[in-house]
Amino acid sequence: MVKHLTELRPMATLLLLSLLISADTLSAAETQENLRRENLVAWCIVPFDSENRNPQQRAEMLDRLGIKRVAYDWREQHIPEFEEEILAYKENGIEFFAFWRGHESAFDLFAKYDIAPQIWKTVPSPRGTSSAERIEKAVEEMLPIAKQTAEAGLELGLYNHGGWGGLPANMVAICEALREKGFDNVGLVYNFHHGHPRIASFSEDMKRMLPYLLCVNINGMLNPATNDVAVNANKIRPIGSGDHEADMIVTMINLGYDGPVGVLGHIQTRDVEEVLQENLDGLESVVGRTK
Repeated sequence: MVKHLTELRPMATLLLLSLLISADTLSAAETQENLRRENLVAWCIVPFDSENRNPQQRAEMLDRLGIKRVAYDWREQHIPEFEEEILAYKENGIEFFAFWRGHESAFDLFAKYDIAPQIWKTVPSPRGTSSAERIEKAVEEMLPIAKQTAEAGLELGLYNHGGWGGLPANMVAICEALREKGFDNVGLVYNFHHGHPRIASFSEDMKRMLPYLLCVNINGMLNPATNDVAVNANKIRPIGSGDHEADMIVTMINLGYDGPVGVLGHIQTRDVEEVLQENLDGLESVVGRTK
């Protein structure tokens, strides 16, 4: 019997080490500043809200949730509200962290109110006979916004939105090519919800993107092998309701990413406050952090 227990001891030791590693990983997540509620970035909350809040109502909603940073997604009907949005955020102590695509009137307002949001722009997927040709065309397409943001003193985030341009290797190549042209303000914004085909290679993708990341927007990630993730109900999920996001978040932490992290609204038929709350609760359950 004693001999039998001795033979089992190495296995027990391995099990204990595994548990300790898991505990260390959880502890790292618990103390990660960029995952604290007040440091998170709310994304896709303007056109995706069944309550159709105005700027002041939206700012008050974020304040109730304890979210202090916003990436602003807009549609044509929101253009007249740009200034009101900036003022509402200022009044409620919320950082205007990022702005979708850019707009001439918005650039004027950024200067007027001395704010410097990142500008997020989808990476194009031009046609070409080779990867090099496509990268060159994508760089040419991005040059005007790269110049405009650089002149305004703003960072430009190349944003993955599916397709060839959304592949991490191509994003990095385009980012590096723009930097070689002198645009050091260019970086990357990576979205979990547009990266379902890359779940298996997430660790390698993160290593490649890490030097350039400006923000990572997280999401519940169902297994694409058993779920149709092209369907919005499967593509956009609360954090904590998927199969892979916990491992992806841990991977992010272990690789040393300590930059901004975004949480999504992005469901047009629901009250965005409820959607954000689900994500906040889910994130806390994933990282084992209390409010």
